[in-house]
Amino acid sequence: MMCGRFTLTYRKAELLAAELGVPVESLLDYRPRYNIIAPTDPHWIVRMRYEDRELLPAKWGFINFWMTDRKQAFKNINARAETLQRLPSFREAFTRRRCVVPADGFFEWTGAKEDRRPTWFHRSDGGLILFAGLYESWRPSPAEKERTFTIITTGPNSLLQPIHNRMPVILEDDSVDEWLYVRQTPDSLMELLRPARAGLLVTTAVSPRVNSVKNDDPECLEVVTAASL
Repeated sequence: MMCGRFTLTYRKAELLAAELGVPVESLLDYRPRYNIIAPTDPHWIVRMRYEDRELLPAKWGFINFWMTDRKQAFKNINARAETLQRLPSFREAFTRRRCVVPADGFFEWTGAKEDRRPTWFHRSDGGLILFAGLYESWRPSPAEKERTFTIITTGPNSLLQPIHNRMPVILEDDSVDEWLYVRQTPDSLMELLRPARAGLLVTTAVSPRVNSVKNDDPECLEVVTAASL
């Protein structure tokens, strides 16, 4: 599984709203997350609504509107860029329901199962990472409607390659609106789904507290050195 845990640690909702280009009122329930944005967790997506960006709550794990239970959510936390136009699960959403998923880092692990060592991938300037995503709404019951999302993955860049054979698609500022624009052609959209450019991300070895989703505090991102292992 690629991109199975990520972070959003901005301290102030006002700063996050400004960077996303959305009203701060849409982030009234915001709090920093240092570890526990995990599959089926509630989070936010950004989509284009007419000419403006709109921030909406959504749960991580894509569930098609025709499904009747949540089992598919765990299978669909990621969608492979290479198969978006072919798989019925994602084909329509790729055409009509694209979004970005705000984060400021994600984790991958190395080492044996009993000694998993987390690495945090993030920008050196602490800035936002915007994952390319798709969203969908389904009904857990006739009276409920729930929005869900998936994060698109592609092949790794040179930074990720030693650790994993996939990486999340990260959209930089000049391509976000292009991805969100409803009437884009499939060919132009596929050109955006490429590995992150060299130098965009850096790595930090962080505390094994990350290994448990029960931990969600700044200590999770404390730097671990070889001497402290």
